[in-house]
Amino acid sequence: MSSPQIQLKDKTFIPYLNKQQIHETVKRLASQLNEEYHDKKPLFVCILSGSFMFCSDLVKNFCGDCEITFVRLSSYSGTQSTGNITTLMGLVESLTDRHVIIVEDIVDTGNTLSKFLPEVQALQPASLKVCSLLVKPEALQDRIKVDFVGFSIPNDFIVGYGLDYDGLGRNLQEIYVIKP
Repeated sequence: MSSPQIQLKDKTFIPYLNKQQIHETVKRLASQLNEEYHDKKPLFVCILSGSFMFCSDLVKNFCGDCEITFVRLSSYSGTQSTGNITTLMGLVESLTDRHVIIVEDIVDTGNTLSKFLPEVQALQPASLKVCSLLVKPEALQDRIKVDFVGFSIPNDFIVGYGLDYDGLGRNLQEIYVIKP
């Protein structure tokens, strides 16, 4: 059962994806990763802050050995991407000859990954894949290949399950869309 609409600051949001839909999709993505990485020890690179809930649930459903690390990149102000990517917390692990999975909450314009992926590739991983819970195909400005996609969604502003509006809403267990 979906929750009623919610208010975050000056915006109203209505239910979009419920807990069950999210849970089933995370399990599906983990199953795909289990199959592809069953004989490897991947390094999950969680892009903070938005993907922390998704990444946590994803690795809980990953059956093999794995490691996890975090980077913090920022490109949003309010409900809009600024187009400028700021690294607030970078990688500290060596990625050389590692099987790296970048975990994103959402790929919309693709600007963040188009700047981050070449940096990761330069560190010579054995393989590099992207797993995102959400992708907005209509918003993509850069040619980004997302190897594992949870949901393709319209170009609407959403919050919940790690995604925020000015810092609020990350703790919601469901995903909400801004009310038109």
